[in-house]
Amino acid sequence: MTEFAQGRVSAVLGPTNTGKTYLAIERMLGHGSGMIGFPLRLLARENYDRVVRLKGAAHVALVTGEEKIVPPGARYFLCTVESMPVDRPVDFLAIDEVQLCADAERGHIFTDRVLHARGRHETMLLGAETVRSVLRELVPEAEQITRPRFSTLSHVGARKLTRVPPRSAVVAFSAAEVYAMAELLRRQRGGTAVVLGALSPRTRNAQVAMFESGEVDYLVATDAIGMGLNLDLDHVAFARLSKFDGRTVRALSAAELAQIAGRAGRHMAAGTFGTTGDAGTLAPELVEAVENHRFDPVRLLYWRTRDLDFRSPRLLLKSLDRPPPRPQLLRVRGAEDLQALTALARDAEVAALARHPAAVRLLWEVCQVPDFQKILSDQHARLLGRLYRYLAPDGGRLPEDWVARQVARIDRTDGDIDALVGRISQIRTWTYISHRADWMTDAGHWQERAREIEDRLSDSLHERLTQRFVDRRAAMLVRRLGAGGDLLAAVKTNGDVLVEGEFVGHLEGFQFRADGTVAGAEAKPLLTAARRALTGTMPGRVRDLERDGDDAFTLETDGRLVWRGMAVARLARGESALRPEVDPLASEFLDGRSRERLRLRLTAWLRHYLESELAPLYRLAEAAARPELGGHLRGLLFQLAEAFGLVPRRVVAAQVRGLTRADRRALADLGVRLGAESVFLPALLRTRSARLRGLLWALHGKTAPPQLPRLGRRLVPAAGIDPSLCQALGYRYLGGPNGARGAGVVLRADTLERLVREARRLAATGLFAVTPRLRDLAGGAAEAEAVLAALGYRVRRLPEGTRVVAPTRSANGKAGATGRAKRRRQAPSADSPFAKLREFDRER
Repeated sequence: MTEFAQGRVSAVLGPTNTGKTYLAIERMLGHGSGMIGFPLRLLARENYDRVVRLKGAAHVALVTGEEKIVPPGARYFLCTVESMPVDRPVDFLAIDEVQLCADAERGHIFTDRVLHARGRHETMLLGAETVRSVLRELVPEAEQITRPRFSTLSHVGARKLTRVPPRSAVVAFSAAEVYAMAELLRRQRGGTAVVLGALSPRTRNAQVAMFESGEVDYLVATDAIGMGLNLDLDHVAFARLSKFDGRTVRALSAAELAQIAGRAGRHMAAGTFGTTGDAGTLAPELVEAVENHRFDPVRLLYWRTRDLDFRSPRLLLKSLDRPPPRPQLLRVRGAEDLQALTALARDAEVAALARHPAAVRLLWEVCQVPDFQKILSDQHARLLGRLYRYLAPDGGRLPEDWVARQVARIDRTDGDIDALVGRISQIRTWTYISHRADWMTDAGHWQERAREIEDRLSDSLHERLTQRFVDRRAAMLVRRLGAGGDLLAAVKTNGDVLVEGEFVGHLEGFQFRADGTVAGAEAKPLLTAARRALTGTMPGRVRDLERDGDDAFTLETDGRLVWRGMAVARLARGESALRPEVDPLASEFLDGRSRERLRLRLTAWLRHYLESELAPLYRLAEAAARPELGGHLRGLLFQLAEAFGLVPRRVVAAQVRGLTRADRRALADLGVRLGAESVFLPALLRTRSARLRGLLWALHGKTAPPQLPRLGRRLVPAAGIDPSLCQALGYRYLGGPNGARGAGVVLRADTLERLVREARRLAATGLFAVTPRLRDLAGGAAEAEAVLAALGYRVRRLPEGTRVVAPTRSANGKAGATGRAKRRRQAPSADSPFAKLREFDRER
């Protein structure tokens, strides 16, 4: 980061609704060039649009992690703080919401900009009064300017949710609470807009537009409204006075309350704030602090060194651990990028690639790809590892087909609200990646593709939110019912859901099944009350599932995962056939974190179950990754594992020919049999194992779980069965009787080997007839002839109608040669069928 000769530095401090951002833009446009860093992508976009209207699109740039619009002649840059191109010299530079220097997650980035980013002629730091003293100590050259609030903010006490006035925002601190409040307002007041931090800007703007247009009179939100939304609000009601900050549940500070409450009464209009629901009342000292904008000063700012050592991952981690140089600074701990680096540095393959400064620098850049889902999932670490392995080789680029598969999995608009929110978070990560032009072969294409998917998901999410939380008939319905208050609801231990003592539905796993008799005018309030009760029971049910032993879970033949007899998830296609993923069933009562907890517990059970039921197969897969084994052996093991334990010998003939004696012993130790027609695992030929492999085959092939025929030595019926499914089940598909198409004989691998041995024994004496033994193995005379023909034998008919089988070299190998030698030594009897066949051939 380059530092430029600086001009005037000012710190413009004050509460919300003081015009600080307006002042900064006005000052920037008075210079020939400028840059402002905002805390949110939404704010950067909003102000970019504003400046474009004033200066024209050719002169204005937008730079965020997920969106970059930089015309060649751009002079004014509207950015997120993380994405500010601070190496670019500009006359004016501003940083908004500098009190976020004290934020445990992003504060070190804000602090770095405050300490080092400067405009050539003017620099402006915008924020709350709470950072006044610490800025005076760290940036003594800054002239401090106080901006008073344009309007008054008054406390009006606690109110029932049904008494909250129109043009109000109700604030909660979890998605589940927001949904519960929104449901109640839908029932009581006909509808509400919903704003969550996880919403995309497009969805958030659409929801806010409903409120601003008067389509709905209420807004239910998390603390996401505290920044970036200028609303026509009269009142803010807190439904909760505590929040989970990523580490623990704690009470809101006076400054945090004021940041949110300050959304009421924009510009010169007065605003009010209070509490609702179960929040209780605000303490008098908190009320006084918020109304008079007097808060405890910030003493410490989060910090991280800029002097990084890229000689190795270990030295990079060590440099990131350097202590701050000033007592007002606190080294950040547990940042997402640092957690990712720590995890990847332990990966032996990553460590082997990161052996020079450029490779280590790339590793650090990869670790800074954000996890927008914020659920600390191992999936994100695996994604980063995959990115680095592709990019680390010189000139490395992300494979187009791999990127296409990752993005295509997200491009779905089905599912509930949480599913759509989750997919929006996932596509935002790929939007970020697509803006790394040096990582992509066609970055422009993927930027456009990601934007299209995010827009499509955002529109679907807005539609779902509106369908669920906007219903103008609800208020009229409640008045007709004359409820006069909340309906009482409860969930019994057996899953029955009661409202006012009446059965309204049943809880199956984590899904609510409404009773068919609940209909008509009373249905909506009854079901709303039921859902409110269910929301409270879900955390306990999630804990129960996590704590239950493995015997509580089963896997159904259709791919559903069942807990205590109730379906809670289904299998989904994974990275390989032997590593399917778990997809929890959609439930409106589970937020993203709860779904992830379910997925992790079910994934652990599934992995243990598969590795137990298909132990020989997983041992093969594990052995195939052992570098000390020979190439032919590893290749054979890999193909065998990918094919669920059975491959035709001709497919792997090259690998078999290259096997050493030690390789063959290793195969025997792993339970692999090198048969004449197949290479397979005899231990996997039992019926239970075959059905499980059939399910995994269907998942990996993206088909519905198959309806399997009766399993035995052969499949009956065999018509219409996919040959690759036969192979996955441990069977070989062979030709049909009399050449019939689509009705082949399907024999189990070990049965086929026995039939081959019997045929070769018979062929050693020359022509032979189908014996009872062959008929028994194949399931009939016609089936036996079809199998023998598929193996290369010739089936002939004598003049008198007798059918015989003639061996060939391709079918019988050395046995065929032996048979011909014996025939030359011993001429057949003149009355035998074989002599008749010879005479028949001569006559022809």
